[in-house]
Order: sequence, then structure tokens, then C-alpha cells
Amino acid sequence: MSKIFLLGECMIELMPSPSNTFKQSFAGDIFNTAVYLKRSFSQTQVHLITAIGKDKFSLEMREHFHREHIESSFVFQSDNKIPGLYAIQTDETGERSFTYWREDSAARQVMQYLNNEVIKQISQADMFFFSGISLAILPQEDRENFWRFIEKLKAAKVQVVFDPNYRAALWASPEQAKQQFELAFEYADITLPGVDDFQELYGLTTAEQVADYLYPYALKELLIKNGGKELLWLGDNQRHFVTIKPVDKVVDATSAGDAFNGVYLGARLQGLPAHQSIALASKAAAFVIQHPGAIVPQSTFKIFIEELTSSPHSR
Repeated sequence: MSKIFLLGECMIELMPSPSNTFKQSFAGDIFNTAVYLKRSFSQTQVHLITAIGKDKFSLEMREHFHREHIESSFVFQSDNKIPGLYAIQTDETGERSFTYWREDSAARQVMQYLNNEVIKQISQADMFFFSGISLAILPQEDRENFWRFIEKLKAAKVQVVFDPNYRAALWASPEQAKQQFELAFEYADITLPGVDDFQELYGLTTAEQVADYLYPYALKELLIKNGGKELLWLGDNQRHFVTIKPVDKVVDATSAGDAFNGVYLGARLQGLPAHQSIALASKAAAFVIQHPGAIVPQSTFKIFIEELTSSPHSR
């Protein structure tokens, strides 16, 4: 049975409802990725590495992990911190904006819990996934420990996967983000960037430019996402553009990349070839963005993924 660990933050989500109240849920890029991976490939062991508190929201969050069948052995509990929170606001055109309260969240302390015994257990994984947000929330003094941790995973032959997922507001400066991203590119076996990440941070506007920028790094696999446009996949000394079928009506694009990442990585862990993994992931992302919220209801997604994976066209 394949095993993946994902390090990052799950947050309390507040989403407005028609009655002018807020619906409370849980979301975050790493958690969203874990959910869609596990829902799509239930035989994969999916472990979150994060920190929560001992408050009611934290306990409910852990229960939510269990309902999604995500392992929580490495979800640590802080004595004095609680989860971060964000609220969604929607304007008259349906465009969403987000307000965050995460500066003192428990997840920022996660490196303090990764002792030698914990790292030994994580080193038994097939794959480890982290994002630019995972890096950004770490205090500066903990990032050096994070890279030492990554070196140990690399020594243990764990596949390291990185999605830049650049959020300017989380970094002290673009230069700081670039410095950390360049370390991530050096260590990663697989990188899953979006053109939008590189446009904002590096001024690159096409998938080809992103591929050229990352060429000097020893990546085994590179998949460049570009919204609804063609994907560019590079691996095994090959380069392929993959056409994506556009979605007629996007309801909420919040979790498109997370859904894609989860299904793609789950498929690759199961040994599916890149072209089939991309096809499954693209269809899953297209389905997710036609529903409100980061996480599609479990029963709704279950019907979709069962139909998708049983279809001969997905093979």
C-alpha cells in the first residue's frame, strides 16, 4: 500500500450563506489536496503533518480528518495555540476575496514536533508533499530545520513533491520567497507549479518560460498548470503539451489546483502513466470548480469519481 505525507496547515473556513450567516468548515491547500487524493484512491495511506490546538475547533478538525479517512498520527496538539481562520467575502459579480487570521496559528509550530523518531517514521513514506504556503507559514528560524528534514527524506529515497502556490502576503518579500523556492526546486523530485505563480514572482508568462527557468534543476518530473489552458508535462527526457477541456461555468475556482494535485499524485502513486494521471486530475479539477467551496460534499464527489475511474475513456 502506497503512503504519502503532506505537511502544511488546515484552517477554519467561514463561508457566507444566503441567510446572511456564515457556514463553518475546514480547508487549506494541503488538506484539500489530501482529501481529493484519498477520496480518489482510497487504498493510499494519506497522512497529514500539521499542528492544531486543544480547543473545540481543533477537536472538531481532527474528527473531520477522520471522516475523510485521513491519518492523523502526525497531527500534533499545541498547549497554547489554535488553528488559523479565514473568511470568504463575495462581491456583486460573484468574485471572492479572503480575509485571514493565521499569524499565530498552531500549524506554524509544526517543525517543533518533528523529532528524530517522527522523522524516522515519515521516512518510510513513498512520497512527501509540501507547498509554498507550507514554507511561508514557518517562522524564519524553523526553515533551516525544515530543509535538514527534507535532506533526511531524500536520503531515505522518499519522493519529494513541491507546489509553489505563491501567496505574496505570506512572505516578508519576493526575494525571501524566491530564495526558499529555489531550495525547494533543488530538493524536489516532482514540481507542480502554475504559470500564475511564476508570473507574479518571476515575471514569466508562459509554460515554456517556466520550463526553461526550471531546466537547470534536477527535476524528475515537471507539470506546469496554466488555468484552463494547455498543461505542459516534462519527464523522461520528453516534453508534452496536454489540452484541457474548458468548463462552461466556473462556480468557485478556489480548490482547482488542490484537486488536480491530489488526484494526479494519487494516480502516480498507483503507478498510472503521466498522461492518464493528467486526464483524471483535469476532469476532477473541472468537476470541483463547478461546485461552491473548497471541498465538494463527500457523497457528490464519490459518485463522480466512481463514474470517472470506471469509464474506459479515463484509461
